[in-house]
Amino acid sequence: MDKTTQKVGTYRYRILGLLMFATTINYFDRSIIGVLAPTLENMFGWTNADYANIMISFKIAYALGLLYMGGLIDRLGTKKGYILSIAIWSVFGMLHALVRPGFSVIGFAAARFGLGFGEAGNFPAAIKTTAEWFPKKDRAFATGLFNAATSVGAIAAPFVVGWIVHEDGTNWQIPFLITGALSAIWVFLWFKMYKKPEVHPKVSKEELAYITSDSVIENEDKLPWKSVLGKRETWAFGLAKVTDAVWWFYLFWGAKFLADTFQVDIKNIALPFFVIYILADGGSIFGGYLSGALMRKGWSINKARKITLLICSIIILPVSFVAFTESKWVAIILIGMAAAGHQAWSANIFTLVSDVFPKKATASVVGIGGMIGAVAGIIADFALGSVLDSAGNNGYFWAFLIAGFSYVIILGFVHLLMPKMTPLDENLNKILE
Repeated sequence: MDKTTQKVGTYRYRILGLLMFATTINYFDRSIIGVLAPTLENMFGWTNADYANIMISFKIAYALGLLYMGGLIDRLGTKKGYILSIAIWSVFGMLHALVRPGFSVIGFAAARFGLGFGEAGNFPAAIKTTAEWFPKKDRAFATGLFNAATSVGAIAAPFVVGWIVHEDGTNWQIPFLITGALSAIWVFLWFKMYKKPEVHPKVSKEELAYITSDSVIENEDKLPWKSVLGKRETWAFGLAKVTDAVWWFYLFWGAKFLADTFQVDIKNIALPFFVIYILADGGSIFGGYLSGALMRKGWSINKARKITLLICSIIILPVSFVAFTESKWVAIILIGMAAAGHQAWSANIFTLVSDVFPKKATASVVGIGGMIGAVAGIIADFALGSVLDSAGNNGYFWAFLIAGFSYVIILGFVHLLMPKMTPLDENLNKILE
C-alpha cells in the first residue's frame, strides 16, 4: 500500500478481508474430504472409481452452479448473491456428517452435489466485488490476496482433521460441522458492512475517486447472460480456466497420491499440505503483485498480464517429473512450486475478466469460465480414477505430465483468441483506443 492509498482511505481493504474470510471457509469446506479420502476409503471400502464419482458429483454441481450463480449474482448484486451462495454451501457441507456407511457413496455424492452448487457462487461474487471496489491497476493484487485464502483453507483442513479425527476414522463428522459456525459469522459481517462504494457512508470522496480512477461509468441496464457467449474474450477466459482441473487434482487427489506413493497417513499429512499451500499462498500474492508492478512501470495491461502468465507457466513445468522422484520431500516441493505457479496464474486470469468486460458482466463471464474448468475437472477425475484402478500408481505419471505442460500450451491459445485484450464497453462493443 503506497502513500496515495493511505491518504484516500482504506475501507476497500475491509471488504477484501471479508472476501478472504469467505474464500477460506469455502476451501476449508471443500478440502476436508480430500484430507479424509484415504481414511474414508478404508472405512467404507471405496475404490478409486467410487472416490472419483464422488468428486465428479461435486464438479457437475459446480459447473451447473457457476452458470446459474454467475448470472444470478449479476442480477441480485454481490450482497444478496454472496449470502445466498454461502448459505447453500454451508448447509450441504454440514449434511456430510449425516452420511451412513450403508449408502456412503450415494450419500457423499449427494452432499458434494449441494456443496458444489453453493460454492460455485464464491468466485463470481468475489471477482465482481473486486471489480467494484478496486481500480484495474490494483485488481490482480487484490485478487491474489483473496485467492491466497484458498490455500489458508486448504492448510487449515489437514491440521483440523488431524487434530480431531482418529486414524480409525472416529470423529470424522466433526470437521464438516465446523464451517456452519464460521459461515454464520461471515454472513453477519457481510450483511452489516457491505454496500457498493458509491453509496457507502464510510467511503470518502477521495477513496471513491481512487477506486473509479481507471474505470468507465456504466449504466444500470442489465446485460442478458447469453450476450457474453458470442465474445472471443469469454472463451479465452474459459480456456484459461481449464487449468482448474490441475488445481483440483492437487486438492482432492494430493493426499491420496502421498498416501499411495509415500505412505503418508492422516496424522502426518498436515506438514506436507502446509508446505504445498504456503508456497501456493506466496505464488498467489506475488503473481497478483507482479502484473500490477509491471503496469505501474508503464507496461500495457495486455503485456503485463501475459508476461506474468508466461512466468507462471515456466514455474509449473517441473511438476511433470514428480512421478520420477523417490523422495517424498522433492515431490512435495515440486507440487508446491506448481501450486504457487497455478495460484499466480489464477490471480491474473481472474483479473483478465474485469480488465476486458464491464463490471455488470463480470460474474456471468467468471461463471461460464468456471463451468468450463469444472467440466475439465470431471473428465480428469473420471480418467484418473479409471487409470489408477487398472494400472495402479503408474496412473499418476500421466496426471503430473499433463499438469506440468498444460499451462504453457493453453497460454498460447489464449493469446490467439485475445491478442490485444481490448476492453469492451457496457454494451460489449470494443472500445476504440
